[in-house]
Amino acid sequence: MTNATPPASPSAEPLAHVAMNSPARVLTASLVGTTIEFFDFYVYATAAVLVFPALFFPNSDPTTALLASFATFSIAFFARPLGAVVFGHFGDRIGRKTTLVAALLTMGISTVIIGLLPTYETIGVAAPLLLALCRFGQGFGLGGEWGGAVLLATENAPPGKRTWYGMFPQLGAPVGLFLSSGVFWILLHFMSQDALLSWGWRIPFIASILLIAVGLWVRLSITETPAFQKTIDKQERVEIPVVELFRTHKRSLALGTFVALATFVLFYIGSAYLLSYNVKILKMPFLDALEVQLLGSIVFGIFIPIVGKLGDRYGRREMLIVTTVLIGLFSFVLPALMTNGEGMIFLFVVLAMVLMGMTYGLIGTALAAPFPTAVRYTGSSITFNLAGIFGASLAPYIATYLQANYGMTYVGYYLGIAAVITLVCILLSGKDEV
Repeated sequence: MTNATPPASPSAEPLAHVAMNSPARVLTASLVGTTIEFFDFYVYATAAVLVFPALFFPNSDPTTALLASFATFSIAFFARPLGAVVFGHFGDRIGRKTTLVAALLTMGISTVIIGLLPTYETIGVAAPLLLALCRFGQGFGLGGEWGGAVLLATENAPPGKRTWYGMFPQLGAPVGLFLSSGVFWILLHFMSQDALLSWGWRIPFIASILLIAVGLWVRLSITETPAFQKTIDKQERVEIPVVELFRTHKRSLALGTFVALATFVLFYIGSAYLLSYNVKILKMPFLDALEVQLLGSIVFGIFIPIVGKLGDRYGRREMLIVTTVLIGLFSFVLPALMTNGEGMIFLFVVLAMVLMGMTYGLIGTALAAPFPTAVRYTGSSITFNLAGIFGASLAPYIATYLQANYGMTYVGYYLGIAAVITLVCILLSGKDEV
């Protein structure tokens, strides 16, 4: 009992130090980091449609080359849970800040190396293998980035504003999509398609080094989150977070993975698959197809803060239920929107990205909610990235295959089934689990 008082003083000093993080600094750090990570991720997705089939898989027919390119695209999603385990371990043991810096560097270095790779014409089969290795590095880094960015925001949130704070790192997805599509759109205004295939495609990957420098500067300027500092002060950290997670939080992991399923399927049908469909099937010029992407990213970004406010006011769970039902209904009109000309394609991307903003703006806070601070980095990261495997990794591939072999109606069925699974898992989750 005589030692009960002294610990209060070391605890107070770190908490006071953490409190120096202003809301603007915290939210900027979470947003800038995820923007950079998603820019790197989506630059690959765009190149996987526009340039990689010709440069890294040139001996295949166009459809097979595209499917092979999408296969390398999917590798990152299988790397992401591994990154979530590794970075989550250090995030829950050492801290959010240091781990976020390491994740950013992992993603950034992998992206820059892609821009320096020789193509199939130069080194043969080694080229797609190196491309796949770098894509693995991208996924590994993003696996550690997302969870930490969400926690950086939500663990600094004042009462009643957790969903609002949690939507800021989610804004990195539409901003990253806008920037990645915008870079290719600008390049095609200043060079021919042949020049883009020859050397121009490298520019966005190599230029990522500038964004990394900005991200590091912002990330290094922040201090640890108050919630994690309390865990340190109370000596509540666990030795191996992933073991503790699977021992005591299996239900939250399973439900959370499929709560996010429809989010991922919708997004990658409305982005990577839509881009390939517009270019390869509708024969839309590259520039026009990229303009569809740019429009989608703007709509996506607008609805994330809207739902952030609604989630705090009416409840995340309630808003997720409403949005998932709307995604299910949208799946019925998807075939008609996708097969009736360019005008309907624009309507498709607007509706898809309204729904995407509504679900994605909520999902970050929802996936972090059921886990205690000591395993929250690992838990939220693994849940998000397992959902990426089931919902995103193969979505462009599956949609391409279904459309080519069974027609667009089956792409609608695919999205509808994902929405039903998500809705069931939300309903099975308790009030404090989403």
